[in-house]
Amino acid sequence: MPHIVVKMFPGRTPAQKSELAEALAKTMMATLGVPESACSVAVEDVEKADWMDTVAKPEIAGKPAAVFKKPGYEIA
Repeated sequence: MPHIVVKMFPGRTPAQKSELAEALAKTMMATLGVPESACSVAVEDVEKADWMDTVAKPEIAGKPAAVFKKPGYEIA
């Protein structure tokens, strides 16, 4: 059962978040061959000031084997 968590800066509308979630779920179904009932997507807002300490360092730099698409910015 695949689950995606998208963390991003605040500012997107609920409609944009829903559209993103639907698109990601469709991609999971097509790529992984799983039914819609198996897919879930969460969207979490993270303040820009908190990004490095709560997302970039622990979840991107801290888990290099799990990050298949790396960002194009430096993580200090």
